[in-house]
Amino acid sequence: MADTLSYDTLVKEIEDLVKEKGCGPILIRLSWHDAGVFSSGALAGGCPNAVMRFTDAGEGTFGANAGLPTVGLTLMKPITRKYADTGFISHADLWVLAANVATKVMGGPDVPTRFGRLDAKDSSESVESQVGRLPDGDKGVVHLRDIFHPKGFDDKDIVALSGAHTVGKCHPERSGFEGKWTEEHLKFDNSYFTNLLTKKYEAETTAKGNPQLRCPVTGTMMLTTDMALLEDKAFKVHVERYAADQDAFFKDYVEAWVKMQENGCKNLREKLCEEVQSSCPLC
Repeated sequence: MADTLSYDTLVKEIEDLVKEKGCGPILIRLSWHDAGVFSSGALAGGCPNAVMRFTDAGEGTFGANAGLPTVGLTLMKPITRKYADTGFISHADLWVLAANVATKVMGGPDVPTRFGRLDAKDSSESVESQVGRLPDGDKGVVHLRDIFHPKGFDDKDIVALSGAHTVGKCHPERSGFEGKWTEEHLKFDNSYFTNLLTKKYEAETTAKGNPQLRCPVTGTMMLTTDMALLEDKAFKVHVERYAADQDAFFKDYVEAWVKMQENGCKNLREKLCEEVQSSCPLC
């Protein structure tokens, strides 16, 4: 069956899915949480290997990944069966490509995708825990640097990656937080940064007991980690720059995002081919 498939039809089917289901944000989150466990600090290892496919243990059961194996992968199932299950593309590469196509469909920048990630064979190829690897929404400046610096990101990268919150919303049954960051939560632009600088937010506690902030005028919200970007001068300068210049945001976002998606990988190739090769030395 793989002989009848093509890269162009794969991209078109992802585009159609995003447009029909409005699921671009969760596809971005899927790729981010798959790749974002990488660390080179006290906690080492991790790579984008699509291990969340397995829900008996490991990353597929992490609280931070709630909704991804169920909602996200269910939405992707027809495409997954057609392209990944047949060996045309690895699951890990498919998740990367889906996020990048979704970003463009929602009005964001073109994100280059390279290929060659190897899929995990079972849940044992997960990292040990989400703690210290994925950010908590109720933490501040120090936490952000503790999480992202060991991944190879500087302060500019942290702010640029935070800009992905311009799309999507929090679901209390998944994260314990509730609401959307921007009024047009399916539009990928720099509204997240303009909102941070112009809207007034009031502290509240969600029904799940989590602290967050909400704008009483628009009903949009921010997490503690979002507001932390205004508390530190080294972060705020980039917030101000991205709010004033969307092109600058897009440029820096692509650079940081591609680094995220390729952390822990080597020998990635520019074009998709049917032979799925290993590029993760840890898998």
